[in-house]
Amino acid sequence: MSYPQVTTSDRIAFERDGYVLKPAFFDAEEVALLGRAIALDPAIARNVTRLADSHGASTELALWNHPGEDVFGMVARSARVVDGMELLLGGAVYHYHSKLTMKRPRLGGAWDWHQDYGYWYHNGCLFPDLASVMIAIDPCRRVNGCLEVLRGSHRMGRIEHGRVGGQTGADMARVEEAMKVLDHVYCEMDPGDALFFHCNTLHASGPNISERSRNVLLCCYNRMSNNPYREHHHPRATPLEKVADSAIRERGLVLAGDERTFYDARHDETVEAKTG
Repeated sequence: MSYPQVTTSDRIAFERDGYVLKPAFFDAEEVALLGRAIALDPAIARNVTRLADSHGASTELALWNHPGEDVFGMVARSARVVDGMELLLGGAVYHYHSKLTMKRPRLGGAWDWHQDYGYWYHNGCLFPDLASVMIAIDPCRRVNGCLEVLRGSHRMGRIEHGRVGGQTGADMARVEEAMKVLDHVYCEMDPGDALFFHCNTLHASGPNISERSRNVLLCCYNRMSNNPYREHHHPRATPLEKVADSAIRERGLVLAGDERTFYDARHDETVEAKTG
């Protein structure tokens, strides 16, 4: 069976725009496994962090550092993701962390404009050689808070960040100026679509005002050569054991449960667990 791959053309788009969208990167069976894992794994429910936006609403977040042997780990370690990240970042990568963000119907809050390197910088990463892949588990539309990006904003470099509600947000004066010259793109996604984006790409998402949930999995990677110079709550360079793309379906509905160590973003005053 053949699987979708990140291509040289995708790398060109990534370097130009700061992101690339890969439709149907995961199939319906694989996405269904992820959705069922969220619903059935009690450890996820016990380890949800709620982070408030600038309007007081909140989004649910569950975050872990090491990919593990469960269905989420199979996705994070899958060849199509890891090979794709290595092509986009230009070298060997390791798993920096993964996270679920869950916006409940009518309740899910927004993520304010930010760059991931806006706070990963403080974790001891000298270079912005990091990227994330967002995998849609539910349909992601404007009405339920799909990811929004400023196309080409990664070329601005890292900008200043500060506190915005319970989150860390970018300097809005600079964001507003960037909006005058860069395209504001709403990245609407179907289940199984994957959005790869650079750590300096400005991104945000609106609240969920719909009757449907907006659940996504984000897997984040750092180049091995960008090993953080100090200890932090996200790992230093750690060898990543890649698995075949077929491993997601072959492993099936395996839950991590108490085998997984979660990180509570509320315990970090700079909220490095921020995501889209």
